[in-house]
Amino acid sequence: MAVKLRLVRMGKKKQPTYRVVAADSRSPRDGRFLEIVGTYAPRGRSTTDRDAVVTIDNAKAVKWLSNGAKPTERVERLLRVSGAWDEFTGSPSPAPAASPAPTADEQSAPVEDAAPSAESGEGSPEAAAGDAGDGEGGEAGR
Repeated sequence: MAVKLRLVRMGKKKQPTYRVVAADSRSPRDGRFLEIVGTYAPRGRSTTDRDAVVTIDNAKAVKWLSNGAKPTERVERLLRVSGAWDEFTGSPSPAPAASPAPTADEQSAPVEDAAPSAESGEGSPEAAAGDAGDGEGGEAGR
């Protein structure tokens, strides 16, 4: 039996909430499941609290993952948010790389003038042609 960690839709019309469940991959989306692992409310708990709410039992999720359950793409993202995916893989998620502080040598080095880049539009023939126009910012047809 192939087990998947996936979402089961709950809630009212236009107000979805989901359960994260372990289910047989052959069963229908809202059909029979083996165990509830957590919940996901993409629109928040109420109209005043609109932030998405993810509540996952990490111990259950890691147990199913270690037994061979395959998460869907969305459930894998939710497991990353809750920290269960990092527990399963054994490696912390990579933190955003901060640029290292410049050393004393780099701070005292003189900065040379760089040629204007083509991305900024300065120095390009098209920009020069647009600037030499009617004096209204290069926009014709006003």
